[in-house]
Amino acid sequence: MPTLRLVVKECAGLPLTTVVIAGTLKGEDDPRIWKNALKDLKERIGKVEGVEAEVTERLKFSFNHLKDEKMKHCFLHCALYPEDYSIWKDELIESWIDEGFIDEMDTRQEMKDKGHAILKKLEDNSLLENVSYSDHKVKMHDAVRDMALSVTSMNPRYMIQAGFQLEKLPKEEEWTVDIEKVSLMDNSISEISIDIVPLKCQWLTTLLLQDNPVKKISDSFFANMPCLSVLNLSSTKIKCLPNSISELKNLTALLLCGCEELSQLPSLSKLQGLKKLDLSYTIIEEVPEGMDMLINLRYLDLNVRTLKDVPTGLLPKLFCLEHFKLYRGKKISLKAEEVMPLEKLEFFYGRFEDLHELNKFVSSIQQCKKSLAKYLLQVGPSPCMYEGDKIISINELEYCGDELIMLPADIQELHICNCHNLRSLSEDISSFKNVMDLRASIIMDCQGIECVVSLSFFSSSCTHPFQSLELLSLSRLPKLSELIKVEEYGSATTTILTVCHFFPS
Repeated sequence: MPTLRLVVKECAGLPLTTVVIAGTLKGEDDPRIWKNALKDLKERIGKVEGVEAEVTERLKFSFNHLKDEKMKHCFLHCALYPEDYSIWKDELIESWIDEGFIDEMDTRQEMKDKGHAILKKLEDNSLLENVSYSDHKVKMHDAVRDMALSVTSMNPRYMIQAGFQLEKLPKEEEWTVDIEKVSLMDNSISEISIDIVPLKCQWLTTLLLQDNPVKKISDSFFANMPCLSVLNLSSTKIKCLPNSISELKNLTALLLCGCEELSQLPSLSKLQGLKKLDLSYTIIEEVPEGMDMLINLRYLDLNVRTLKDVPTGLLPKLFCLEHFKLYRGKKISLKAEEVMPLEKLEFFYGRFEDLHELNKFVSSIQQCKKSLAKYLLQVGPSPCMYEGDKIISINELEYCGDELIMLPADIQELHICNCHNLRSLSEDISSFKNVMDLRASIIMDCQGIECVVSLSFFSSSCTHPFQSLELLSLSRLPKLSELIKVEEYGSATTTILTVCHFFPS
């Protein structure tokens, strides 16, 4: 096609622009579309002078051909990160959800799936590229980022000074009245004073200050930011938040992850539009005042080692919760009644008081035929780190009479440690036969375990729980006398046995 060759010629032999424009027009076989693309490219390039400006206009052609306006916003959002920055894909998609770039759907998982589809489209168009050392990260080519910065210097208006090694906020004249988003992440700013920022932030919706050594914020700093929706102060050295945060009635995401010196928050009772609150790795001892008023909260991360308690009756009031994470240590445990009313819950990491409470929760999700997308359900302290999506961990289980362990049918990892009354999985787990996708089972320090499972447990016609097993780790089980033979494992790909005690003779 002659037009195709002319389009390639307009790319001026530059590999990046050739690849990006090829990605944009991939699959288009209508000659009229190619002719229109050629005309558009020529007009753009004809309006500017200089090689850099021409490259920017060629790349902007691909940006303008993104058909979805929200996809354009998703792309521009990537420019808020520092130059040559590797962005975690999951983090990026979460930030798109926080910004409202992904439409509300029935579940959070569906929104994440939509985010991955957008990410794939941007990668296919070469507007984002994979990081060579990780399949879980993306980055912007410097020239593509320069194009995005040229767009955000006009409309929508962003101020981006991420990774500039700033020690102070930008000067007053840089805070123009039309700014919508500000990124000052990854700098050396230690203090935020009201004297620097003018009373002009009426349209500011996003303020990114993460990864700065911020210790102090003027108490009235946020008073003139009525539209602020996303505030990220993660990984700063702030000890307490200013009271003016309490007045941010349009705030939907408050991100404080990794603020390792943060011990106090003002009342959150007025922030009834808040959808996401991340307090992980802070040092608060109590949940913030007014949390029971956050009826629109979808995402709550309380992975806080110092937290002493989650008040009884709080969680049922947060009935929109989709993501809830609690610290895995000994200090806090839950009753099933606190979590069962959360009908929209999809991602849950938490510790139950005892086996009875765990069983009650598992039974409730099975009865309503609900499936959590990701969970870590614990009884007892956490003995190790976990990597899977659907995990049950039982440690230091006290004798529970005749009550057997109940497992969700979709469990992928089972960890049992220091449970000395257990004899075998088939005898002490009532629902073990219903398990369909168990990939890893780790049993250790259980003095009563005599066999993993009785061979009579399997019938020739049934699908057994070990059909997907990849890892079986057994250690420090002094009474263990019978193992399942390898050929019984069905499609198991890897089997690891670690037996650190001699078998009894």
